[in-house]
Amino acid sequence: MDYLEYKGYKGSVEFSKEDNCLFGKVQGMSRDLITYEGQTLDELRRDFENGVDSYIEGCKAEGMEPAKPYSGKLNLRMSSELHSRVAAVVAATGTTINDFINKAIKNELRKVAAL
Repeated sequence: MDYLEYKGYKGSVEFSKEDNCLFGKVQGMSRDLITYEGQTLDELRRDFENGVDSYIEGCKAEGMEPAKPYSGKLNLRMSSELHSRVAAVVAATGTTINDFINKAIKNELRKVAAL
């Protein structure tokens, strides 16, 4: 699936057969919703960019900081056995659990991208 990107925000591109239009929403927003639509890709992109601009302007007008999609913070749950194994590996290699997990995820993403 392709995405639209603008000012650090990423939005989906979908098609509705029923409405015969393109539509989408900004991804990674947990508390706010930005949606857009259009008959053509140019209209969709324009509505997406206008939606992002309107959201940012609205936040500033209310004295709020606009939410950033995907904050970079992720709560991860794992079994205590796995946590213990990871902690032992990172202690032996002189790295951190955070760095270890980031490296593992990047390696998995490379594998998926190669498919």
